[in-house]
Amino acid sequence: MPGNIPSIVADLRRAFPEFAPTPLLDLPALAEELGIAQVLAKNEACRPLGSFKSLGGTYAGLRVLARAAGTDVAGLLATRHAGLPALICASDGNHGLAVAAAARLAGAEAVIFLPAIISQARVRRIEAEGARIVHVAGSYDDAVDAAARTAGEGAGILVSDTVNTADDPIVRDVMAGYEVIAAEIREQVARDGHSRPTHLFVQAGVGGLAAAIAPMLHDWMAAPATIVIVEPEKAACVAAALSRGAVVRLPGDVSTTAEMLSCGEASFPAFATLKRLGVQCVSVSESELAAGPDFISPHGGPRTTPSGGAGIAGLRKASQTPGRFGLTSESRVLVVISERGPENGS
Repeated sequence: MPGNIPSIVADLRRAFPEFAPTPLLDLPALAEELGIAQVLAKNEACRPLGSFKSLGGTYAGLRVLARAAGTDVAGLLATRHAGLPALICASDGNHGLAVAAAARLAGAEAVIFLPAIISQARVRRIEAEGARIVHVAGSYDDAVDAAARTAGEGAGILVSDTVNTADDPIVRDVMAGYEVIAAEIREQVARDGHSRPTHLFVQAGVGGLAAAIAPMLHDWMAAPATIVIVEPEKAACVAAALSRGAVVRLPGDVSTTAEMLSCGEASFPAFATLKRLGVQCVSVSESELAAGPDFISPHGGPRTTPSGGAGIAGLRKASQTPGRFGLTSESRVLVVISERGPENGS
């Protein structure tokens, strides 16, 4: 594994004894339906906490608390430390759950700011980690602003997955955790004897996942090595930033059936990385997002949500226009299933 990935994995195993690489699924029925050669789906539904966010939010939260305690993550988890600061964040659900888990593991408090659209099932999962919930009468971006103000007033340390500056150490830790996904993909493709993918379709909220894995995959992929960012039409903040050459906040209502992607402003480090890589974008309608889970599972994929299946929804839309993004019958496409499906009807 490249860089500092082994040390990140070691810390994640300390946090989650069940931690293991998630499956890379070969979905031939899905590929045949879409008229391409192969679909490889990285199944992040199998991560601890049910999504890829456990890689970033939990890892970054533990690193914050370890620094506050004057130790490393191993030392933090081995010994209870008194007087730890609270962890504060805004979330559409999964990041807050991951940060709350970090606080619980270390014996600290977590305060999670949630927008009004979050389902009660997601709220209950965060509360079960011992976090205090602050409901914000507005969007995810309003919750981001409220969390930053509260942290700025000295109530705790902000563990955000989005920032409007070039280099924030905590956001850098969040994205470093996500890099584990790309490292696993590279190893699994080689181990399983697959040809390298020609395309990556990856969903974006603020863009952190895409920007974390794209640099590790771009030069490794086979030609044409095309990376496509998939966003809801109502919340296409990464596409807006790339088209205008600067991060902007989308006006109006950005809530979408893909709840985890209801973001109106891209993270600046993610924008800068994706711009440098020359990624392309596709936006997906509400009906296309909602249909995603029921399209994926009958074709051999895992149960997921409109957010988790958004990458495949974007691929499905693109495949309906011959030649779009250079897709042909020989294309091999990598996608990420970013979260597990609802449980108990929630």
